[in-house]
Amino acid sequence: MFEERINNLRKKLDQEAVDVAIITDDDSVYYYSGYYDYLHMEFWRPTILIVPRNDKSILITPTVDVALADKETKIDVLKAWNDGVGSEWREHLPTILKGKNKIGIELNHMPPLVRNYIDSIVDKNKIFNVTPVITEMRMVKSNEELQIARYAGQVAVAMMTAGRSTITDGVPEFEVAIAASNAGTRKASEILNSNYKGTRMSPLIHFLHIMASGEHITTTHHRASTRIMRKGEPAYLCFCGMTNFHRFKLGFDRLFFIDEIKEKSHEKAYEIAIESQAAALKALKPGVKAEDVHAAYAEVIQSAGYDYPLFRCGRGVGFSFLEEPQLVCGSKTIIKPGMVFAVDGSTSSENFRSQVGDSFIVTDDGYEEITPFPKQLQDSIIK
Repeated sequence: MFEERINNLRKKLDQEAVDVAIITDDDSVYYYSGYYDYLHMEFWRPTILIVPRNDKSILITPTVDVALADKETKIDVLKAWNDGVGSEWREHLPTILKGKNKIGIELNHMPPLVRNYIDSIVDKNKIFNVTPVITEMRMVKSNEELQIARYAGQVAVAMMTAGRSTITDGVPEFEVAIAASNAGTRKASEILNSNYKGTRMSPLIHFLHIMASGEHITTTHHRASTRIMRKGEPAYLCFCGMTNFHRFKLGFDRLFFIDEIKEKSHEKAYEIAIESQAAALKALKPGVKAEDVHAAYAEVIQSAGYDYPLFRCGRGVGFSFLEEPQLVCGSKTIIKPGMVFAVDGSTSSENFRSQVGDSFIVTDDGYEEITPFPKQLQDSIIK
């Protein structure tokens, strides 16, 4: 899988007459090499993947992670560097880039530390933004990726089931987050043991859980806190950062009501959110523009008397939290089979916000839902 991606990247570099690509985004490094879980830039220890169009691929990584890289990576040449020794990771780049006329970098993803050094040794006229090339490759998923996405959906449903069962009068929000994490970890472990024997992929589900209840319901990215939930309150769960199986990340949201819905207006808001997602899904199929899916979603919301939506209808998902294309106004990208999207429905007002979101694989004639979970109004009331 990784060798095929590298070879396909070389072909695209050749088409663009790019001599070499310098890849520094963590998720792109994994996508092409299979290498992950090094310490990244937080420790000022860059890992750099070099892909020439007509030469061996090179991975530059800290010596402390050589054992990890040597075992995991599918790259031809491994070059290690040590903290404070010589010019560290910079040592190899001048030789690698010497004589290259067109050098591809991930323009908006390269850490400033690395970019500043590249700029000091390379004529700026030789720099080429390789991000669109990588983005296009990553938009349509392989069969292996699609299967991982389906497994990620199973993990997500296990998390939502556990979270829903924990929501009740008198329970603090953080207990819901713990329940969801535990359930997701157990499901991920089960899938890994059954289908990926010998992998070192961790099943652990972890993230600062997005959750809002009661008076905080309009704060979209509120984190699970010590707040005690009460009867009649709404409770919103978002797993967009937590659902991460085998490095594949999905979008998944639900809104619940504890025992009853006190405000009649909340019923309407929730039902419009469901309808707006349904409208988007009706439009989601191969051959349509991404912006048309967003337009269908926004039309339902505004026609019901709510303001223009606060956020895009959806986004591509995969090995990064946010991938292209985005289902947003202005995106002319054509939807293709093999793309995977998080698709939302929503309404927002001054005192209440409703949202429901799921992830879908685009098929030849429509879509496949990979986070099947009840979402009708009666399903949202937790008795």
